[in-house]
Amino acid sequence: MGISRSTYYYRPKNNLEKKKRDADIADLIEAIAYQYPCYGYRRITAALKRKKMAVNHKKVLKMMKKMNIQCRKAKRFVSTTNSSHNLKVYPNLAKDLDVCRIDQLWCADITYIRILTAFVYLAAIIDAFSRKIVGYGIGRTLAAKLPLEALKMAINSRNTDNLIHHSDKGIQYCSHDYINLLNANGILVSMSAKGNPYENAFIESFFKTLKTEEVYLWEYETYGDVIERIPYFIEDTYNSKRLHSSLGYMPPEEFEHIFIEKNSCKVYSELRQVSGVNPKGLVAKLLIILYNNS
Repeated sequence: MGISRSTYYYRPKNNLEKKKRDADIADLIEAIAYQYPCYGYRRITAALKRKKMAVNHKKVLKMMKKMNIQCRKAKRFVSTTNSSHNLKVYPNLAKDLDVCRIDQLWCADITYIRILTAFVYLAAIIDAFSRKIVGYGIGRTLAAKLPLEALKMAINSRNTDNLIHHSDKGIQYCSHDYINLLNANGILVSMSAKGNPYENAFIESFFKTLKTEEVYLWEYETYGDVIERIPYFIEDTYNSKRLHSSLGYMPPEEFEHIFIEKNSCKVYSELRQVSGVNPKGLVAKLLIILYNNS
């Protein structure tokens, strides 16, 4: 026939099937990394193989880098520079900050959302005091304009006086456009240590809630599904209806309304000065005072 044996037996790869398998692997990697934050790519590879997932450590390492998942170091390591880029980085102003009012500290980050054959990215900003998502952006890539969209939404709807913006040291948050917009609105810049999501726990907690209560339940297939569902979950469920235990089982918008209406920042400050008050119980004590004064 005039053709080689390898050509005769060649069968084209099913690209759609491969993308779906990669997405399955990515989901498992994220789940394992969340449960075992000290696992590096070799341990995660071993864990995947125990789940009957045939994959080598080089592929796992490549996927973890793409997903921005890094092993949490056993010993604390403080980094002053980001080796991934040469842009200016900023100190952590949020560590040990006593957050006692709305629009005092915003926390920002980016996560991925799996669709059938690809990933969609969500940039979000949360108010650390009220747990309200004040800005978000959705896109197909990790371009700098994605978090910039979230920041513009937050600035247009919130008070930026005496505000700190906290994020990781990713290139998107260190970009000139992003930093210039923060500076133009008088917002102080704060950044956590490289590869340490535990220093940005507020937004990480939101991402966990989003994926558990929305993304994993709906199993999005297309970019259109994400565009339709994510804004609905954030605005109509998470911000306005979902009860938060840290807010005395109130939705963020209701909590903010009561806080502003009662001008309770002064009350909160007074509570902090009371000897023996447990910080975890401050919100509950604040709510009792607010309701008694209503």
